[in-house]
Amino acid sequence: MWSDASAREGAALPQAHAPAPTKAPQMTGFLQVENLAKAYQADKPVFADVSFAIDKGEFVCIIGHSGCGKTTILNVLAGLDTATSGHCFMDGREIAGPSLERGVVFQSHALMPWLTVRQNIAFAVKSRWPDWSRAQINAHAEKFVALVGLSPAIDKKPSQLSGGMKQRVGIARAFAIQPKMLLLDEPFGALDALTRGTIQDELMGIVRETHQTVFMITHDVDEAILLADRILLMSNGTETPSGYKPGGMAEVVANPLPRSRTRAQLHHLDGYYDLRNHIVDFLVSRAKAH
Repeated sequence: MWSDASAREGAALPQAHAPAPTKAPQMTGFLQVENLAKAYQADKPVFADVSFAIDKGEFVCIIGHSGCGKTTILNVLAGLDTATSGHCFMDGREIAGPSLERGVVFQSHALMPWLTVRQNIAFAVKSRWPDWSRAQINAHAEKFVALVGLSPAIDKKPSQLSGGMKQRVGIARAFAIQPKMLLLDEPFGALDALTRGTIQDELMGIVRETHQTVFMITHDVDEAILLADRILLMSNGTETPSGYKPGGMAEVVANPLPRSRTRAQLHHLDGYYDLRNHIVDFLVSRAKAH
């Protein structure tokens, strides 16, 4: 079940009654991150030697304490930032700059306040398919607004929407351009627990329906267990007796729970507490947070 970035692959689970460990399936490399590093100060990189792959249709979450470089990695994948060294490839091509092939949803909804829900999504759709007619664009926008349950609010402006509704619009807009990959930077972090849970369910449903490839940052262990096929655990850079050690990819955890899991049943599933305790133990004892 647990596969370390170096020597931990196949290690035993903490509890004796846990299921036998299994290796994560071989990745096809739809997304490949190779030896990525970022340094704002040359002798103290935020992280270094980060390598991982994501299969097509896979949902991967990344967890780590603030400052470990999670958002930097996502921004590099989005083409909004550059790494100090290393390479990122998606579908066989190196990532260089933003692209409509990668949809991004941030914690802040980033909607244009002067446009309605319909117009916000239509703007993105027109950018993706500039030759489409107005009727085609409108029909496509309506389809994805309905997908996130916002049809009654389609002609409202962001100022008339709750925080959860704004995030739904952001998710609908990202899905509407039908990207090859979806990048989510703590998209539910500012929402109350009830709204967060509802949108998690909606996101799971859409991802399963569209077979979307997703890379998501979260600080919520249960959210990662609910949504992800694999969970990447990042450590922070730290001073050691032998000098500074940059942060990096400490461990890769394959989620053994059935993919049909729901929030309501999650804590009843065999292996849930073993998985959760393993991740929490990493964050408390081994991530070396500053």
